[in-house]
Amino acid sequence: MKKVFLGFLILFLSQINAQNKPKEVLFTIDEKPFYVDEFERVYNKNLDLVKDESQKDLNHYLELFVGYKLKVTKANKIGLQNDVKYQNELKSYRSQLSKNYTSDSKVTAELVKEGHERLKKEIRASHILIMVDENASPEDTLKAYKKIADLRQRIISGESFDRLAQDYSEDPSAKENKGDLGYFTSFRMVYAFENAAYKTPKGQISNPIRTRFGYHIIKVNDIRDNRGEVAVSHIMLMNQKEGEDPEKPKQTIQEIYKKIQQGESFEDLAKQFSEDKSSASKGGVLNRFGSGQLSSQEFEDVAFSLTKDNPISQPFQSQFGWHIVKFIDKFPIKSFEDSKTELENKIARDDRSRLITNSLTEKLRKKYKVKRDEKMFAALSKVVTNDYYDAKWEMPEDVKPFAGKLFSIESRTISGEQFLNYIKSQQKSGTKLKPISKALDILYDKFKDDQLNQYYNDNLEVEFPEFASVVEEYRDGLLLFDLMEREIWQRAKTDTIGLKKFYADQNNKPRWKTRLDLAILSSTKQEVMKKVLSMLKKGIDYKTIKEKLNTNDVVNVMVTEGVNEVGSSVMPKGTKQEVGLSEIFKEGDYYYITKVNKVIPEGDKTLDECRGKMVNDYQQYLEQNWVNELKKEFSVKVNQDVFEKIKTRIKK
Repeated sequence: MKKVFLGFLILFLSQINAQNKPKEVLFTIDEKPFYVDEFERVYNKNLDLVKDESQKDLNHYLELFVGYKLKVTKANKIGLQNDVKYQNELKSYRSQLSKNYTSDSKVTAELVKEGHERLKKEIRASHILIMVDENASPEDTLKAYKKIADLRQRIISGESFDRLAQDYSEDPSAKENKGDLGYFTSFRMVYAFENAAYKTPKGQISNPIRTRFGYHIIKVNDIRDNRGEVAVSHIMLMNQKEGEDPEKPKQTIQEIYKKIQQGESFEDLAKQFSEDKSSASKGGVLNRFGSGQLSSQEFEDVAFSLTKDNPISQPFQSQFGWHIVKFIDKFPIKSFEDSKTELENKIARDDRSRLITNSLTEKLRKKYKVKRDEKMFAALSKVVTNDYYDAKWEMPEDVKPFAGKLFSIESRTISGEQFLNYIKSQQKSGTKLKPISKALDILYDKFKDDQLNQYYNDNLEVEFPEFASVVEEYRDGLLLFDLMEREIWQRAKTDTIGLKKFYADQNNKPRWKTRLDLAILSSTKQEVMKKVLSMLKKGIDYKTIKEKLNTNDVVNVMVTEGVNEVGSSVMPKGTKQEVGLSEIFKEGDYYYITKVNKVIPEGDKTLDECRGKMVNDYQQYLEQNWVNELKKEFSVKVNQDVFEKIKTRIKK
């Protein structure tokens, strides 16, 4: 909820940092000025984004803007900016925003291009893994390398990759799948593994490659074009809950499949019977998807196997339930431009982002000249012992001798004590590099690079004024969210007495249309429905009717029971609003009989039946009254002469 709120807020407040020109005060809140340039940029920037025409009116927009500033002023007055949770969230948001400024755009662009090129192909590969820790000793690393290299040579000499994978691979799944990883494309595997897979020709074995898991050799079994995306519709019956008859959905889905084979409309059957509520009303149509985008591999494989010539699947079961899938269309992978932003986000989460980080660090080494104090480093080196290798090293009790400068970055001094704390924090990483002097040299280089990046990050507001502006927007947005949650949203949810009174005071309460508690029986065969009607008049129950008229091969009649509003897509249009058994009537390709058990007249929904809408309306009511109270609490003065000039400029 907070992310959505802040997203809309940033649209409202984007690009508000002032230019180097004289500022005119538009209004003040308790003598604090708010300026014309900010208001105009906000209004003009978002003019095309506003859907509510009333909000384009400058008078109304000024009222909204003043209301926003009043709320932020209130938040600061009551000290929400001092809350630890708020400060941590602001830090988190700033960290996210900073990623756009702490990456090498050239390296990023190259990785995006490479990722898109690789997306065009899907690779099926098998692998053998010999595990070795990233921080293993040189001896253990060499031992693992020799083992994987020996296995590669045995395969090249003619031994079976599958058998050696089963016998020697330390990937636990290899015993079952012989190392076969199936098809994958870019961003599915760690980057080093992906690189080796894409650079190995089909049918060949890669050289040993190192990942954080250990050493691998990869056999590329197949390379195919990316399947792109597919659009399908489906009918789904959910798996039964524990204690219910597990065969019921299977039996029903088979009945529906037979009706499709009999020529009945897939879309109509989806509307009547599919238990996927998000797609049933649309005839079962799903948003299009690509490989790996759904959580059911079974569903994906069936969907991609369908074609225009073979458009309907047989019933099959996934972990969610039973499905029948209908093909609609297929789409190639997205163009480079269309997928660029998505790929950039994937790279930021992928281990290839290290390439970007390393590139920036190299630039920072050139930007900030760092000179180490060798006397301080020598003193530090004397207190770090071989206990470090066993994670038992402790800092000296007296750290005062190390409080001096180890090096500096611009005006920031980095002390020897800070480096000692860093060494302490890193000893559990398990480095095996000896002697300790070599390990310290490596640790120093990493520490220095970390400090360079930290200094650069901490000074982004100075380096990039637009970054400072966006951070300020988030700062106010987080404050406003916390204030709204405290003053409005939580109150609307927990103030049961106030909500009940608000509901009672509504002249136009949400209403139910007339509802029918009924059973709907349907078939494409009139003679079948004549038999159904006769049986219903004799008092025969629905289950018996289905057993007598449906066979293993043919589903002649379907029954749906429930309470539905008149006019719902489930209910035939010819349904009469009266209790009792109808005659046979036809709509489209179907013959229907309805049995109405009860007519529930239209009327107001109870508070429980429309609670979500009432809570939302109550929130708006509370907020409006609250803003009016804030106008009384704070002194707001609008410079009307200046505002009239704004109106004239914008109209031109």
